[in-house]
Amino acid sequence: MSEAGAQSIFSQRGGAFSAEELDRLERYCDGLALAKSSLSGPQGQYTNDVIRICHVASILQVPDIMWFYERVAGIVRDFNERTFRFDLRGFSEPPQYMVYNGTEGGHFDWHMDTGSRPPRKLSLTIQLSDPAAYTDCDLQFNTGTVTYNAPRDRGMAVGFPSHTIH
Repeated sequence: MSEAGAQSIFSQRGGAFSAEELDRLERYCDGLALAKSSLSGPQGQYTNDVIRICHVASILQVPDIMWFYERVAGIVRDFNERTFRFDLRGFSEPPQYMVYNGTEGGHFDWHMDTGSRPPRKLSLTIQLSDPAAYTDCDLQFNTGTVTYNAPRDRGMAVGFPSHTIH
């Protein structure tokens, strides 16, 4: 994989959060009510374990977590100014906390983050887990001819156009 090729697909920022901030965020999110993930389509919300198995909760804007929203907004602004240059106007939906459990066969098959209203333009992932704590389950980007793996470092933020197959 060439680094230049990967950087045309996604933007990354290591150390976006300190270990203490990641621990604080995980403690907060572990207290949220997780639900089995669903997918959106013309027929509305549905589940399909062939495509996706994970549990998810929305991280709503409440006083305890506003520091996280402010940090994410800064990261998104930075990525967008450096790389993407989209016309962005705030969050179209709250960030999601997702848990992929290996014992359940947790996964998310190739997809794009499209279909929401208003449409998503820029997606962001933040690596909360220590990469030594799990195997597989890499964030990958598929260009049709090349597959790129995003870095797995704890605290790594990775931004990419929502229409990118990942």
